Amino acid sequence: MDLTSPVVYAAEIENPLVPILSEVILGLIVFVLILLGIRKFVVPAFEKAYAERTAAIEGGLSAAETKQAEADAKLAELEQRLSEARQEAARIREEAREQGAQIVSEMRSQAQSESTRIVEHGKAQIEAERQQALTSLRAEVGTLATSLAGRIVGEALDDDERSTRVVDRFLADLELVEQSRPADQTGGSAV
Repeated sequence: MDLTSPVVYAAEIENPLVPILSEVILGLIVFVLILLGIRKFVVPAFEKAYAERTAAIEGGLSAAETKQAEADAKLAELEQRLSEARQEAARIREEAREQGAQIVSEMRSQAQSESTRIVEHGKAQIEAERQQALTSLRAEVGTLATSLAGRIVGEALDDDERSTRVVDRFLADLELVEQSRPADQTGGSAV
């Protein structure tokens, strides 16, 4: 080899920009093998994972939509129950007010009848005591009148029946005199 000639030297040295044909073919074969291996083993695994993921997401979305629909239905039902409970509470309050007013009315009526009964009982008791006092007073006045009449006449009036008639007549006459006077002169009521 003669290195003196520059043309020969350049021909003997390989150009780094020009690929070697055997390397290119070998590279293409390895690339195709890798591509076929990826296509046969890796791509189906990715497709399967992708399909499973898609199914899981779609299932999750449909489940979420179902749960959302159930939640909306439950919410609507709860709102309806709440509305019914509020209406029921309002109705119960109104009934309680009406019952309260009725109870107050009944209590007033009972109190009024009780007070009327007490007043009537008091009047009856006063009248009974008045009659008792009048009877006692008549007996006392009769005894005093008989005793006084006996002192005036100078003899004892021991006849009880006669003295009772005299006293009754005297008291009746006294009552007639009292009733015939105007009320302002008598000072109130007769004895």
